[in-house]
This record gives sequence, structure tokens and C-alpha cells, in this order.
Amino acid sequence: MDKFVIRGGERLTGSVRISGSKNAALPLLAASLLTDGPSVFTDVPDLADIRFMSLLMADLGAEVTRDEQGRMHVCVTDETRGVAKYEIVRKMRASICVLGPLLAKRKEARVSMPGGCSFGLRPVDLHVRGLRALGAKIELDKGYIVASADQLHGAEIFLGGPFGSTVLGTANVMMAAALAEGRTIIESAACEPEVEDLAKYLNAAGAKITGAGTPRLTIDGVEKLTGTEHRVIPDRIEAGTFMAAAAITNGDVTLENIDLSHMLAVVDKLREIGVIVTPDGDKVVVSSSRHLEPADVTTQPYPGFPTDIQAQLIALLCLSDGNSVITEKIYPERFMHVAELLRMGADIRKEGPTAIVTGVKHLIGAPVMASDLRASAALILAGLVARGETTVKRIYHVDRGYERIEDKLRRLGANIERMSEE
Repeated sequence: MDKFVIRGGERLTGSVRISGSKNAALPLLAASLLTDGPSVFTDVPDLADIRFMSLLMADLGAEVTRDEQGRMHVCVTDETRGVAKYEIVRKMRASICVLGPLLAKRKEARVSMPGGCSFGLRPVDLHVRGLRALGAKIELDKGYIVASADQLHGAEIFLGGPFGSTVLGTANVMMAAALAEGRTIIESAACEPEVEDLAKYLNAAGAKITGAGTPRLTIDGVEKLTGTEHRVIPDRIEAGTFMAAAAITNGDVTLENIDLSHMLAVVDKLREIGVIVTPDGDKVVVSSSRHLEPADVTTQPYPGFPTDIQAQLIALLCLSDGNSVITEKIYPERFMHVAELLRMGADIRKEGPTAIVTGVKHLIGAPVMASDLRASAALILAGLVARGETTVKRIYHVDRGYERIEDKLRRLGANIERMSEE
């Protein structure tokens, strides 16, 4: 098991290229199960989650390869397999998004329940509700979702939940409806750029989907889809993380391969805090004043402030001048990073789904433990600016969602090393 050793105090400068989006690539790979013939995906990040999805796809009868240019080639060669096994699904929650494609293309699916995660339960009831509305028969058997349907039929489906719309649920139902008979309308669909990117790929493969990026999706089912080529959108969460890294170190960093239109809520909040975000053609320059203002932030479904940048923002606000209030509306228990930041001298008080952050003059290096993907990023950010040495353990979490983050940070001037734990 590896760890990061970070010696704080280095100002980040230079350029960094943002990788393709993990959260877009995973459902895109699953969607290729719907198609006849090969698909080619460009700019798929080389991440642990992508490798897990590749293993799952292979187990479901697809040939998945990555060429020297980093493109992923997917071609289904065996449609007799319909079981997404627990041994693979348990490693990555996004595996649930093979349910819709398997059901629509192979008429039956047996997919392991993905369970919860370190910041609480993330139920799949909306996935099941949507697929049942399309005519699927679904039951739970020994920890597996067992779904079947001779022919799916279009329907009007409401996918709103207690914490807003569901991204993977929208993806699952949209993929299944692409091969359903008739028209499907999804109300309260997720509006995230990753859902829009999925619809773009499906349409290029022959689907008829309109309204992607809005709360109302219309899908007119087609008889077949054909593999095609597709470039994955830039990872807006990685981009937000590097923006915060530039700001927390008082740096001057140019981000390449970034779509700022996907990040308006993040940019607006960073500017309010005192971070300077300047578009420069197809690049963005991020720098910071030495004085960071406090802020009130509430996470919301897109286009609101993303829950996946909440932890990184808290790390940044630990050094602001005043009191900040961060309320988590998507996953109210997603504050595992708070206890570790306290070990580094942060002043944070948690009250239910809210964290109250009082800025301190400096953070202090300490041994800390990563609990999940974005918490890992927050602890790395804190380590970049802390006095002394910070050791971040269990960094397999960060490898799930950041492509060689230590290499990118080191090229910007960070003093960070990956080491094996003794």
C-alpha cells in the first residue's frame, strides 16, 4: 500500500493538462454494451476505476484495449453473459450503470448491489423505479438486482429524489430507453455535463435523444445502435482541484484542456474567496491574492456547487480570514476529511450536514488517513501548504479519480513523493 509524503511551502507555478473526465468515461464505457461494432474513446483517463470498469466489461463479453495514443477500443464479442459479479462491482459503485445497457440489449441482467461508501448509503431505488417504468421485471436475489424484459416500452418517468436528481440513475434509464419501443420522457433528469456527454455519444451511435443538459429528456427508441468514436469531456472535478491547489499555495497555474462552462458555480465561489481565474483562449490561468475571504457554500445538483469539490474547498477555506459555512445537501455525511484536517491544525466544527470553518494562520504537517477519493484530494491540498511534513496514507482512494496526481503536482513545483508504506 502506498502513501504520499509532502513537504509543504512550495508555490505552484507552470502549466498542467486536465485529464478526461472519470465520471463521464465510466457510463460511456458501459453504453458501448448497447452497440454493434467497435467504439473508440479518446482521452479516457488511466485510473483505477477505469481499469475496474474494463475488467467488468471484459467479464461481460467485451474486448477492451488501450492503444499507444491512450485511446480505448471496445467491441462486444459475446452477448451471452449478463452477470456483473460482486467481486468486481464492490470495488466501484459506478458499475451499476451496466444495468440499463444489459437489460436493453440482452433482455436480462444480474448486477450486484454496489452497497454504500465511506460517506453514507447511496441507494439505487431511482434506477429500479425508472427501469420498472419501462416495463422491466426487477427483483432482489442474494444481493443481486435481477432484471428482465422481452421488450422495453417508452414511458414518462420522474427521477427526482430526496437529494435531487440522480446522475447514474439518469444514465441507466436513458441508456435503456435508447433501445426501448416508443418515446420515453424523463422528468427531473440530471443536468450534469457527464450526462450530456453520454447523450452525445449515444446520438452519434444512432440514438434519438433531445434535451440533454436540461431536466427534461426525450428519448425516441431505435432498433439498434452502432459503435462510433467519441472524445471524453475534460474532468471538471480535477480542474477544480488544481484551481484550489493553485489558490492554497498562492500559485500561478495555467490549466489546459478545460471547459470553464462546466464550472461556473465553482469559478464564481473561488472568485468570491479571492482567487483570480482568467480565461486565456482554450486555457485558464489561476492565481491568488495573499488574502482569502471566507464564504458560505451549499452543495447542489448541477449547475450548483458540486459535492465532489466540497472537501477541497474546505481545505482552502481553512486559511481564509474569517468564518465559512459549508452545507452538504447531496451527501450529508460527507465530512470524513474534517477529522484529519483537525489533526493538521484546522479549526472546523461540524453540525449535522454543515461544517463551520474558522480560518487559521497556517496548517501543520501531520500523518493523516484518506477515507475516500475527494477527501484524499483535500488532504493533499492541505499538505501542499502545511508547515513541515505531511504523510497521506491509503492513497489508493486518490488513484481512483486522479491520473498520476503526484507527477502533475511535482511538475508544478510541489515537493511530493509516492512511497511504499512499511
